Amino acid sequence: MDTEDHKALREAVAALGKRHGRGGDTEQLWSDAGKLGYLGVNLPEKHGGGGGGISELSIVLEELGAAGCPLLMLVVSPAICGTVIARFGTEDQKQQWLPGLADGTRLMAFGITEPDAGSNSHRITTTARKDGTDWLLTGRKVFISGVDIADATLIVGRTEDARTGRLKPCLFIVPRDTPGFTRRPIDMELNAAEKQFELVLDDVRLPADALVGDEDAGLLQLFAGLNPERIMTAAFAIGMGRHALAKAIGYARDRTVWNTPIGAHQAIAHPLAQAHIELELARLMMQKAAALYDAGDDTGAGEAANMAKYAAGEACVKAVDQAVHTLGGNGLTREYGLARLITAARVARIAPVSREMILNYVSHQTLGLPKSY
Repeated sequence: MDTEDHKALREAVAALGKRHGRGGDTEQLWSDAGKLGYLGVNLPEKHGGGGGGISELSIVLEELGAAGCPLLMLVVSPAICGTVIARFGTEDQKQQWLPGLADGTRLMAFGITEPDAGSNSHRITTTARKDGTDWLLTGRKVFISGVDIADATLIVGRTEDARTGRLKPCLFIVPRDTPGFTRRPIDMELNAAEKQFELVLDDVRLPADALVGDEDAGLLQLFAGLNPERIMTAAFAIGMGRHALAKAIGYARDRTVWNTPIGAHQAIAHPLAQAHIELELARLMMQKAAALYDAGDDTGAGEAANMAKYAAGEACVKAVDQAVHTLGGNGLTREYGLARLITAARVARIAPVSREMILNYVSHQTLGLPKSY
């Protein structure tokens, strides 16, 4: 259940989303949300944030999504990058990045996915090696959101453990115009404000202070960012599902055939009711995951965040599908704006980790079943 503060936050963000409207200027919305303090609600007060957690930030994304104007970079910039820097960064890194991430004047992308590894941190081939006090990064990344508008990208690489020789993950802040750091846009069928890129790092030279946190605690630091990513993806999906459902409900109330609103027919009403129930159930799991994460229970949050992301992705796809069917031909028109969601809804099933990998996680970690791979 929402606290009174959470209810007030929902209402305020919903009002901003309503003023902005569907299909508006994403850059202006980002700026407005930053000025109002919504982008940094999860970041520490001493560094310009709101002092809340992922619980509050997920509300912001959900309500903007429900208004038809979700900000995908909320998943990346404050939730992943801001969280990692706030928890593990040096004081200089915090002072340099967190105030700007909180007020929206600075933006950070996140680079983990690779062509042959996906998001599997154990198979990442982007390597970082020491050269004096500097680091040299070499590798490739794909499907990295918003690199063109981000001031820097938090890159997941791997370094060699001097004791074992094994590669371990590490995180580096790579400014956008660093020599050797190039990007190429990926031609996506999905028409979103945030573009996707392939990145190439060709002996990118970084100073020692580009490393975030302890090079011996890379995996812990990485998952400190990935759990919020899953929670925020759930918020993205729930908001989108709510937006689609609201359109369908309004249409079912108003559209009259044979002197009766089509919403009076159970064949229309029941599937919409089911979609609403499934979105609400997914939201409960998202709230549980956010509460566990904000309480410092990384292990419990990992399980709940994966379940929340799975449930929200499924509920979103079903809600969008049912909304389009409710409107019939109108569901495919630009006027109602639902057709574009047919593709967008699949993002929550695919990213940042597929539903099949979440089922693997639950099978192994929760149920204790043996691995098939």
